[in-house]
Amino acid sequence: MNRTDIFQFRLYVAGEAQNSVQARVNLHSLCETHLAKRYEIEVIDVFREQKRALDDSVFMTPTLLKLAPPITRRIVGTLSQTDDVLLALGVDPAFAP
Repeated sequence: MNRTDIFQFRLYVAGEAQNSVQARVNLHSLCETHLAKRYEIEVIDVFREQKRALDDSVFMTPTLLKLAPPITRRIVGTLSQTDDVLLALGVDPAFAP
């Protein structure tokens, strides 16, 4: 990973459920703090796009998929444990801009 890598995320949520809202807030905060200007987030509501969730084998929400840079990762939950999420995503907290 280098400082120019763009991180691509797909976050599956269940409408405005509390855990889904919290995951969106936590992901945006994490990205702004550690990946400023180096991320893209696509949010998919499983109530509106069930087929996409099934195509990505998403059976629980919220679920975050890291699509790029390689290696693809999957995290289920509200993303509230920032250090654990960064570790799972392969992001070094010291690597922030």
